[in-house]
Amino acid sequence: MENETDHRQKNSLGMTLYVTGRAIVAIAVVGALLWAMKMGIDRINWPQYHQPQSRTETSLVETMEEPTPSPDMASDTATEIQTDSELPGVLEAEKPLVESAEPVEAAEAAEPGDVEEIEPVEESHDVLAQAPVAKITVASSAPSGSREPIEPSHDIQPRPAIPVGADHTPPTITEDARPVGVALVEAIIEPLAYELTERFWGWRPNDVINVTDNVNNFQLGVLEVTRRAVVQLAQRISRTGSTDAFDPNLENAMSWVMIKATDYWFPSPEDKYGESLEELRTYKTKLLNGSAHFYTRADNLIPLFEVFQDLLGSCDQNLVKQMEADGTKVGTFKADDYFYYAKGVAHTMAIILEGVQIDFSKTMENRRSSELLHHAIESCRRAAQMEPWIVTNADLDGILANHRANMAAPISHARYYLGQLIMTLST
Repeated sequence: MENETDHRQKNSLGMTLYVTGRAIVAIAVVGALLWAMKMGIDRINWPQYHQPQSRTETSLVETMEEPTPSPDMASDTATEIQTDSELPGVLEAEKPLVESAEPVEAAEAAEPGDVEEIEPVEESHDVLAQAPVAKITVASSAPSGSREPIEPSHDIQPRPAIPVGADHTPPTITEDARPVGVALVEAIIEPLAYELTERFWGWRPNDVINVTDNVNNFQLGVLEVTRRAVVQLAQRISRTGSTDAFDPNLENAMSWVMIKATDYWFPSPEDKYGESLEELRTYKTKLLNGSAHFYTRADNLIPLFEVFQDLLGSCDQNLVKQMEADGTKVGTFKADDYFYYAKGVAHTMAIILEGVQIDFSKTMENRRSSELLHHAIESCRRAAQMEPWIVTNADLDGILANHRANMAAPISHARYYLGQLIMTLST
C-alpha cells in the first residue's frame, strides 16, 4: 500500500514538473514573440531625420529663376531703346544694337574719329542686356581753331526690364524671399504633425492597449519641445513687449497644445493638437500676406534658448543618474524611457533651431553667434541619430554599452552651446 502511495506521489510530482517546465517554455516563447512584435512596430515608419540642406542651405543657394525671353518680348524691347535722332551716325548704329548680339563696329556707321569706344555687355539671359551698348561721341563741325565747346557724349543705355516669365507671369517666390518668421513656424509644426498624421499607429501615449513604449516616450519628447516653442512664439517673438496684445491664433495654439498627452477622450489630445497646428498654419498665412508680426530682436530670442536649455538639463540628469528619487536603481525598462524621450527632444529641437538659423540669421551674424548655433544643431542631430536595437543600461566600465550615457554626451554639448548663445546675445 505504501509503495503504491509513493508511486502515485512520484507520478504527481513528475507531472507537476513536466507541466511547469512546459508552461515556462511557453511563457518564454510568447514573451519573445511579443517583444519582437513590439520592436517591429517601433521600427515601422520611424521618422527620418532630415539634413540641414533641406531648409538652411537651400535658402542660401536658391535664387530667383531667370526668365526665358519670348519673341514678343524681343519685339517689345526694341521699341524701348531711345536715341537722339539729331545726332549724325546714331541712326545707323541703332539698327544692329537690336538685331545682333555681336559687338557693333561703330566705325562703319560714323565718320572716322566719331567712335570713342565700344562696350559690349556681358552675356545675360535678359533680352535687353544682350544688346551691346555703343558709346558714340559726335565731334563738332566747327573749325579746329574755334573755341566752340564740343557737345557732350551720349550713352545709349537700355532701360532695365522687369523680370517676368515667358508667359508674362510674375516670378515664383523662392524660400529665401519669404517673409521672416515663416521658416520657424514651419519648423515648429513639422515634428508634431508627423507624429499625428504620418506615424504608423498615430499618437500612442493615450492608447488603451499599449504594446509600445519607445515611440510613446519619443512622442512625449516631441510634444514637450513643441509646447515650449509655441509658448515663446506667442508670448515673446510675435510681440514687441509685455504691453502688446497676443496674436489670437497663437493664443489658441498655445492653449490647445497644453492638453494632457495621456488623456483618452473629452478632449482627445490628437484632435486638440491638430487644432493647435491649424492655428499655427493660420498665423503662417498671415505672415505671408503681411498681417502678422514677427520680431527678430535678440531679447525676443533669448527666452526660447533659455527654456530649451532647461529642458536639455532635465534630459541630461535623467540620462546620467544612477538612482531614482525613491532610492531605487534605474532599471533597464526605465532607462530606455529616458533614452527615447531625450531622442524626441533632440530631434524636435534640431529642426526648430534650424528654423531659428534662417529667420534670425542677421541677429546671429551681428552678434557673431552663428557658429555657436551651428554647433548646438549638430549636437542635437547626433543625439537624434542614435538608433540602437536594444537600449542597454550596463556599467560605464562594462563590456556592454550604456546607451543613456552615450545619449547624455551630445545632449550635454547642445545644452552648453545654448548657454553660450544666451550669454553672447545678452551682451
